[in-house]
Amino acid sequence: MRSLCHKVVFNMVVILILSLSFGFAADKKPYSASPPAQISKKWRIAYYEGGPYHTYPKMLIAIVQNLAGLGWIDPLTIPVQENDKDTDKLWAWLAANIKSRYIEFMTDAYYSYNWDTSRREKTKQLVLKRLKEKEIDLLIAMGTWAGQDLANNEHSVPMTVCSVSDSVRSKIIRSAEDSGHDHVHAHVDPARYIRQLRAFHEIFKFKKMGVMFQNTDSGRSFAAIELIEQIAKERKFEIVQCHTIPGGATPESQASVIRCAQELALKIDAFYLTQQAGVNKETLPHIVAAMNDSKIPIFSQAGSEEVIQGVLLSVSLPDYSLLGRFHAEVIAKIINGAKPRELEQVFEVPMKSAFNAATAKKIGVKPEIYELLLRSSVEVYGKDADK
Repeated sequence: MRSLCHKVVFNMVVILILSLSFGFAADKKPYSASPPAQISKKWRIAYYEGGPYHTYPKMLIAIVQNLAGLGWIDPLTIPVQENDKDTDKLWAWLAANIKSRYIEFMTDAYYSYNWDTSRREKTKQLVLKRLKEKEIDLLIAMGTWAGQDLANNEHSVPMTVCSVSDSVRSKIIRSAEDSGHDHVHAHVDPARYIRQLRAFHEIFKFKKMGVMFQNTDSGRSFAAIELIEQIAKERKFEIVQCHTIPGGATPESQASVIRCAQELALKIDAFYLTQQAGVNKETLPHIVAAMNDSKIPIFSQAGSEEVIQGVLLSVSLPDYSLLGRFHAEVIAKIINGAKPRELEQVFEVPMKSAFNAATAKKIGVKPEIYELLLRSSVEVYGKDADK
């Protein structure tokens, strides 16, 4: 038993700990991320998203803080946000309070269609009109839908795409090495979900892994289904699917998420909880309860915020300061003359594990695995719940 535990520990160290190495290759041409001594005009920055999501405000705040750290805007203290996923009030505050010789966050250039597909095309055309008329100098596109809407030849305004599960498979960019458009840049971490799935399988050796997702092009992209299928083939386990109702966090989509979790729990021995708007604070307790009742371990694709709410395992909270620095430097280099296409897109996010000890007790995780996860995780929740 001890040798087995040591083998698992070794593999976990290889998969989770050694993946702390990260970085990105040099840009095709050298560009400074520092502000110039003089600039002919302020760059007008706009924001575009498909709808609210909990990573979007964190990413936007990190970008702004790093722009301040690089000297592009004056130092500022951003107030705590009332809502953990809406960016509209945050953008309004930034537009009103950012002081800079170089850039401005445009008061009237915040766009979100709240995951409402009936408004998507109209909002896209409205933004495209302003981009074509050169009213906007640089666009922050937050999320997959935003990138898919505007990473095209219908305009030529520089844009950086942030918070995307897979920029390549969602067809926002041509490849990790080439965005395919001179004015487009998108972050890529090509092995992020591969590392997660290999670690999850290494620990639990499951035969049938459940996954639920919206069976649309964007839904499959959000969930990284192609990568899941790749690892399933590599590791020889079966994927058991359940399709949820497409759209935002509507009552219908949320109900379908709960239904899928309850149905899958009866058919699987592990569950990979992928990202979609219907997985949120309202539905997560139901998902966790369904899996706990059937003693099913859950790995959250999204991160440790879901572990705090009862999911067994995930990667620790992303270091938004590092991602923010990456995107802030991209913005800075574009202002200093770089074409977005010339800038490196790959940035590997450090990975450490987050673990809910109380959930492990509830589902009867083997003692040696429990101790391993307890020792190797940098975030541990619920450890004292049974005391």
